[in-house]
Amino acid sequence: MSTPGSDTEVVGTTTVDLDHPVDLLQSLRPLVASRHDPTIRVRPDALARAAHTPEGPGTLVAERRPDVGTSRPDVGTPRAERFAVRAYGPGGRWLLDRAPGLLGGRDDRTGFTPGLHRAVARAVHRRPGLRLIATGSVVDVLVATIIAQRVTSLEAARSWTRLVRRLGRPAPGPHGLTLPPHPRELTRTPVATFHELGIERARARRITAACAAVDHLDAALLGLAGTARLAALTAVEGVGPWTAAHLVRVGAGDADAVEVGDHNVKHLVTWNLAGRPRGSDEAMLALLAPFAGHRGRVVRLLASAGPWPPRFAHRHALTPVERL
Repeated sequence: MSTPGSDTEVVGTTTVDLDHPVDLLQSLRPLVASRHDPTIRVRPDALARAAHTPEGPGTLVAERRPDVGTSRPDVGTPRAERFAVRAYGPGGRWLLDRAPGLLGGRDDRTGFTPGLHRAVARAVHRRPGLRLIATGSVVDVLVATIIAQRVTSLEAARSWTRLVRRLGRPAPGPHGLTLPPHPRELTRTPVATFHELGIERARARRITAACAAVDHLDAALLGLAGTARLAALTAVEGVGPWTAAHLVRVGAGDADAVEVGDHNVKHLVTWNLAGRPRGSDEAMLALLAPFAGHRGRVVRLLASAGPWPPRFAHRHALTPVERL
């Protein structure tokens, strides 16, 4: 694995044209732990992301171009968006090749019929630019996803940010981002270090076990599909159905992946699609069945634009901790 340096030289540039609008803030939301996340910055018109690749670390920067609404001269089709993209570091060219996926350009809505339910149609109307992204790898998604297992999003964001600041390294480029620790490095990290970062022993064990199999996970992500891919992912210790669904939706852009086992998603779906404030995984999957092929897309839309069900219990009180 290459060691990131302070080199600010651009290693490559490209232009990404999209035939649909994309909302960067909403589409990239699964990659952003919080506004303090040192690995990524997203604005309505630009993004910068540090990542590990098979060719080494890199940083990708994409900026929306104002000259939209024209046509691509090569194919003569309308262009809704154009992004100027540049990359830094040894992994920069690898990131450039996958820039369209990160910007939602590989998102295929064929067969998606939001009109099957007014709540879904309403969510599409409210979030017309929400697209499913594809990072092309699980390497930089894996650890953050496991950290989020069975804790609040605030707790997960705190732990992830502390982990990156403690064990990460400066990312290539001039944007001041930090590379997260590579999974192979985390296999050698003592449990006590995880504990200091707010990650208890059980999740620490799952992180190190899954990180030891990161090559297998990446191979399954890119080489398999559907139930075979999910089975290969969940065969790895530390990767359950919830984690696997998140990995394939963010890493491969799988529009059908649903987070079975999530405490909140089943209630979100049953509330929006059936008007019941509480539901089960079985009820959720039954309600999503008409959207087969795009069930995960529906979940993302409802999470972004649909109303959340009423709470019947007190909010979980977090123990005050030092500021991020």
